[in-house]
Amino acid sequence: MANFDSEAFFSALNVVRAERSLTWKEVAAQADVNASTLTRIGQGKKPDVNGLAALLTWSGLKAEMFMPASANDDVEPLAQISSIIRRDKKLSKNQARLLEEIVTNTYRSLRARSDGNK
Repeated sequence: MANFDSEAFFSALNVVRAERSLTWKEVAAQADVNASTLTRIGQGKKPDVNGLAALLTWSGLKAEMFMPASANDDVEPLAQISSIIRRDKKLSKNQARLLEEIVTNTYRSLRARSDGNK
């Protein structure tokens, strides 16, 4: 059974909201959802299908970003992150490379610490 990660979805929505300098009330109006839908998602509850569709459309996010990887999904997280960073048209190639380096080094460092705590 696939599970939708509402917490990660809300976090991603919050990034989009902040980048657009909007309030949550404005997000609700623009996405044509009830403000209570955003409140429920913020509390970790699963969005209804219509609310999810509206928020995905509004934000440009993809539902599969918030689904657990399948057994056949062997794409490394850093490869996915790198691809996303390099597609950002607001970053120069050098800025994207630097950000990718920061994320990669931080990720590897945290992952090594996590592996050491097992």
